[in-house]
Amino acid sequence: MKKLSIRDCDVKGKRVLTRVDFNVPLDSDRVITDDTRIIESLPTVRDIVDRGGRLILMSHLGRPRGQKNPELSLAPVAARLAELVKNPLRFAHDCVGDEVRQRVAAMKDGDILLLENLRFHAGEEENSPAFSKELASLGDIYVNDAFGTAHRAHTSTVGVTEYIPTRAAGLLMEKELKALGEALNNPARPFVAVLGGAKIAGKIDLIKSLLERVDALLVGGGMMYTFFKASGLEVGKSIVDEKYLAMCKELLAKTRPGRGRLLLPVDTIVAQEIDDNAPAREVSIADIPEDWIGLDIGPKTVDLFRAQIAGAKTVFWNGPMGVFEKPSFAEGTKAVARAIADATDRGAKTIVGGGDSVAAINLMGIANRFTHISTGGGASLEFMEGRTLPGIEALCDVAEVAG
Repeated sequence: MKKLSIRDCDVKGKRVLTRVDFNVPLDSDRVITDDTRIIESLPTVRDIVDRGGRLILMSHLGRPRGQKNPELSLAPVAARLAELVKNPLRFAHDCVGDEVRQRVAAMKDGDILLLENLRFHAGEEENSPAFSKELASLGDIYVNDAFGTAHRAHTSTVGVTEYIPTRAAGLLMEKELKALGEALNNPARPFVAVLGGAKIAGKIDLIKSLLERVDALLVGGGMMYTFFKASGLEVGKSIVDEKYLAMCKELLAKTRPGRGRLLLPVDTIVAQEIDDNAPAREVSIADIPEDWIGLDIGPKTVDLFRAQIAGAKTVFWNGPMGVFEKPSFAEGTKAVARAIADATDRGAKTIVGGGDSVAAINLMGIANRFTHISTGGGASLEFMEGRTLPGIEALCDVAEVAG
């Protein structure tokens, strides 16, 4: 069901309590090394303050586990955000308490207040009713613009919504739901999904779901060796998740021609250790040497995957094809990224989800050649599995508001 959008809410003079995802990477000097998540929040920030809302932003940063940790303060985020917006912006040194209430009471239309790290309080991840009620008291309208945390039933994504009647999606959340929703429910066909990453754990349900929806599912990365082992092949010292061998065997048995076919690599790049200087070679998947490790898809597989992607009208990609952090084993990931970018240029809708995949295309400088880059790794996977995400479920339905 379509969710209420912040664009449909009258925010003038209202306190708009907004969950954003400012969980940005910091270096040892607490300097932000990638401000993408801050940049992505700006359309929602500007929409609210330009229409006279009093914007109260809340986010987590890292994993302080309910303890105050100066190394994980959102102060650097406040400084960067202040550089990007023209409106008055203040930073609160907590997210609840007397100081915060006083700062909120002093706000004028168009002001912005960023609260300190929510996870400095154990109540955030516990979805504590008391913490939820105290946070909710700061806002007249609730907005969730943090798709990356929508799969978590925490105070700031679910708990506060029990106490605020008007609950809307931010513009970034709206963009995520539109892009992923179309791919899940009404994709232009052929629909091709590409899955990679080191481990198959956590992706079995996604594989099952996608096999019911896609025309072809291309599997690379470390997870491919579990499939190979399940099919009776020797994989040397390659990564294998023994717990999922039976499940992989079952999935392989169900693979059929036509829609939903599962395509595995036909060759792989192997080395004796994960090192750029280690001798590496291309081998058939049936010929992995006993003491060698599979670390990337091979050139024949690149050609196979490229041909599938070239004919697609919708592509969803999550996870690298090999150990892309090492240049010697990055070519498979780069080739797939270029193939998907080329498909975008030809008019296909292309979606990239997951931190490693996004990191790869950013490293290559081709992020602008994809239709949509999801800000939610785990959330995008759960959404594509067809699961209900609690942070989205908690928002108002348009029909509910209209009624």
